[in-house]
Amino acid sequence: MILPIVAYGDPVLKKVGVDIDADYPGLNKLIEDMFETMSNARGVGLAAPQVGKSIRLFIVDATPFSEDPETEEEAALAGFRKIFINAKITNETGKEWAFNEGCLSIPKIREDVMRKPELTIEYLDENFEPQKETFKGIAARIIQHEYDHIEGKLFTDRISPLRRKLLQSKLTNITKGKVDVDYRMKFPK
Repeated sequence: MILPIVAYGDPVLKKVGVDIDADYPGLNKLIEDMFETMSNARGVGLAAPQVGKSIRLFIVDATPFSEDPETEEEAALAGFRKIFINAKITNETGKEWAFNEGCLSIPKIREDVMRKPELTIEYLDENFEPQKETFKGIAARIIQHEYDHIEGKLFTDRISPLRRKLLQSKLTNITKGKVDVDYRMKFPK
């Protein structure tokens, strides 16, 4: 089932998600619905807060980067699809680099965001098996962006106050539902 994506301005996007266990009600269905929702909106990642759940769960599917690859790194993202439960980034290394990011909760806005190129993350997979992996480049970038969501942060929190101020009218319009998107959204009341 395609779920509505929570829009910028909803308080759930600013909450730190809580850990869950294997008994979380409807978890498998939620994960399935999140993948369907993300695919429908042509996203590469989706975090539970973006569908109104303040829990530490996010999914990624970087396959769209591999469909018309401009680099070998993008081509290597074919089939890069993962589920992260109760994730914790334990290390980020390297020289920060800019990448133009967008967000399904903040449609029609893209900004360069600085992030480190490599991370190590500990998480539980969909079978609640502990994992520890290191990711680089675009894969790391997608994970960092989605991880921010479960920490109550948005990519707009990582841009300069001046850029944020220049975007304020667009952000306000999103909050009011004055944005044209081709996927379901839930706007703040």
